[in-house]
Amino acid sequence: MNDQNIDFSMVLASAVHDMKNSLGMLLNSLDELRTEHEENLGESARFNTLQYEAERMHNDLVQLLGIYRLGENNLSAHIEEHFVPDFLTEHLARHTPLLQGLGIDVSVEAEDINGFFDEDLLTGVLNNTINNAIRYTRSKILLTAGERDGYLVIGVEDDGKGYPESMQHTGTLNFKSLDFKSGSTSLGLFFASSVAKLHSEGERSGSIKLHNGGSLGGGVFEIWLP
Repeated sequence: MNDQNIDFSMVLASAVHDMKNSLGMLLNSLDELRTEHEENLGESARFNTLQYEAERMHNDLVQLLGIYRLGENNLSAHIEEHFVPDFLTEHLARHTPLLQGLGIDVSVEAEDINGFFDEDLLTGVLNNTINNAIRYTRSKILLTAGERDGYLVIGVEDDGKGYPESMQHTGTLNFKSLDFKSGSTSLGLFFASSVAKLHSEGERSGSIKLHNGGSLGGGVFEIWLP
């Protein structure tokens, strides 16, 4: 036994991958249950909490796997062209039942533009950001998209209290500078920053911005992609 070299990071990554898949199956089952028993479960606080927390754990595991692959230099972006309004609308559809159950109004305001990005990676970023917005919003979430300074800017806004001063940020994040004592938010921001940075064109690379205001007056998350 002492002669065996066990790669614990690989073991943990494999376990995280299995847990992620199991949670994905659980979430599918919860979606089916909601559809089959809409009258009883649609506004059930306990059922909504169950689905929200399962979604949050699934997002965390997706991010952990992404960061592991990043550390192994095995995470890359597969850039393809997408019509942004369709991407956001389709993405939002999977969150709509839970949002309706929680009484949260959600809408999309997107320019009719195409964007070049990795759909799976950006989906992971938006899942986490929307999940975070659900946690802090009062009653509204808004997804936005447009072109600014030659970048595709996709935003998630809410009408909550906004980001504290310590979290408002522009650019890319350094893993060593993160404070994980505050919960999983830092992990999500590092993942989002890493995904943004994987999108580059010439000397330009993506970044994230966190600030307050926007059209809803709360927190605003933006990912800028060249």
